[in-house]
Amino acid sequence: MKSNKLWLIYAVTTTLAWGVWGALIDITAEAGFPETLGYCVWALTMLIPAFIALKKINWKIEHDLRSVILGCAVGFLGAGGQLILFKTLRIAPAYLVFPFISLSPLVTIILAIIISKEKTKTIGWIGIIFALIAGVLLSYSEGDSGFTIGIWVLFAFLVFAAWGIQGFIISYANETMKAESIFFYMMLTAILLIPVALIMTDFSQPINWGFRGPYLAAMIQVLNSFGALFLVYAFRHGKAMIVSPLTNAGAPVITIIISLIIYQTLPNTVNAIGMIVAIIAAVFMSVAEEAQDMQAQNPEGL
Repeated sequence: MKSNKLWLIYAVTTTLAWGVWGALIDITAEAGFPETLGYCVWALTMLIPAFIALKKINWKIEHDLRSVILGCAVGFLGAGGQLILFKTLRIAPAYLVFPFISLSPLVTIILAIIISKEKTKTIGWIGIIFALIAGVLLSYSEGDSGFTIGIWVLFAFLVFAAWGIQGFIISYANETMKAESIFFYMMLTAILLIPVALIMTDFSQPINWGFRGPYLAAMIQVLNSFGALFLVYAFRHGKAMIVSPLTNAGAPVITIIISLIIYQTLPNTVNAIGMIVAIIAAVFMSVAEEAQDMQAQNPEGL
């Protein structure tokens, strides 16, 4: 099979996996299985795709100091964001949270401009402007005093910042590391943070240890874990400037649709506009960011 067909399969699978995962991850918490324990389950499901990825490279992982530092930085930012995300979804619905954090490329692009001295294209600046507008619209909540900012925005902002910084470090680490090695460190750091999640868990509360607890959580969380692995191979076989917009903007759309169907709750008009603007911003910023990467790899356009 030709590689251009492979990237499409991997990219679409990633988008579907992350979209469904985003809409379902709050189900087990509502059933009495704490978000912190949900994190533990997710971290353990990372072992499965990590095993597959490492087997493909014959377990040859970069382990020099630079690779360890960069890999762990990527992992801790990603896993830490996951831990905060679970708490955020107990405060706000997924159809608001995921469009907000899908704007994380804003942080990645700004860091690239400031630290790496990169120049973004016009479409990138348009995406940045759209992202700022979307952030304000998504933060809106109706209150007695008019415009108010929901407390969930503070938690979502931490996830947004962590994943945005993570994106920049991944781009930097990819210059000297294999994607599978980066994924290994993501898995390792996720496991290392399990004790933190356990400490944060209130075991005095009733915990659902039945099917809708850890078992259903594993079935849902494995979507996220394999989605990340499929993304690695989507980038390997396809063009980044096509893969990134599809996954970054496509997954939140699926999350929004499924969430609205499951919970049958419509967002207010301002939030709805913000969701649309956020998706547009994510597409624009992703296209600009990945186009820059391709230009850097092929400056003469050969």
